[in-house]
Amino acid sequence: MSRPVPATYAGTGVDIDAGDRAVERIRPLVEATLRPEVLGGLGGFGGLFALRPGAYRRPVLVAGTDGVGTKALVAQATGRYDTIGIDLVAMCVDDLVCQGAEPLFLLDYIAAGQVEPGQMAALVSGVAEGCRQVGAALLGGEMAEHPGVMQPGEFDLVGFAVGVVEHDEILGPDRVVPGDVLIGLPSPGLRSNGYTLARHVLIDRAGLPLDGPAWDGAATTLADELLRPSVLYTPAVRSALAAAEVHAVAHVTGGGIPGNLPRALPGGLRAVVERGTWTVPRLFGEIRRLGPVDDAEMLRVFNLGLGMVVATSAASAGDALDALASRGVDPVVVGRVEAGGDGVELVGPRLFPDGPTVDGP
Repeated sequence: MSRPVPATYAGTGVDIDAGDRAVERIRPLVEATLRPEVLGGLGGFGGLFALRPGAYRRPVLVAGTDGVGTKALVAQATGRYDTIGIDLVAMCVDDLVCQGAEPLFLLDYIAAGQVEPGQMAALVSGVAEGCRQVGAALLGGEMAEHPGVMQPGEFDLVGFAVGVVEHDEILGPDRVVPGDVLIGLPSPGLRSNGYTLARHVLIDRAGLPLDGPAWDGAATTLADELLRPSVLYTPAVRSALAAAEVHAVAHVTGGGIPGNLPRALPGGLRAVVERGTWTVPRLFGEIRRLGPVDDAEMLRVFNLGLGMVVATSAASAGDALDALASRGVDPVVVGRVEAGGDGVELVGPRLFPDGPTVDGP
């Protein structure tokens, strides 16, 4: 009777050696993001971060977590992994700055069907680049191999970020007053929101190839548009905080403008947003047309070209605009805060002037 072949972890699909090789490839990427407050290096059971003594009067830590959602499926389909990590940093850190926080560090978590060192290094390179842009340390992370749950090549990317803000400088609805000016920060793409609907319309229904033009006459492919990295708004907003009287900030993610802007407003005040003050990128119009998708659904799902809205005092709006523009985000005044009612009131010309609409904006 022959002796059974010994069972091994590698035989079940988990390759510890591949994981070790991946860690060695990402080590210099992580080290390039480290701040002076980081103690130790990659490889510990936890990341250590020491707040600088005397740097804060009454520090409050702000934490957030998020992922890249089904944008990961586009990266998988194209084999383009080097920018989606920037999206992860944006989704996490741009939430923190809505409280006025300076980002300190981020940890990432990558689940994959099979750890392929090249793919892992490409994913982390994007995370490291995002951290570099916002001045946060990539403090640590985890790569988990899930054979049987995910197929080789499949992955999910999530993160956890921590920032700090002085207690008396926390932004929020309690600071907002009637007459505040609403400044929009443009987003040239979807960021990481609404991809399930976008893929359903553009790929499943319309059958557009990822390597084909995004629309008739487009200089970019559909993959280029869908993988366009999220703008990292944190540096620009931090500049505005230093230069102007900023009261609140809304990160326009899932739920769109009507789902996120009210989160920055107190009861009894409404945001009056003037359509036509910003440009809706062409990709959104293509999704609407090819779906077809009702205008109201477009507004509820996508950012439609505004990735963030900043509420400032009327007196300092000019200073805020200058500070934001100095960081290259091309801000535009999109509305104001008024007393009476709640939520968002859209006024002015329709966002999509062509074609029929149902309950449209």
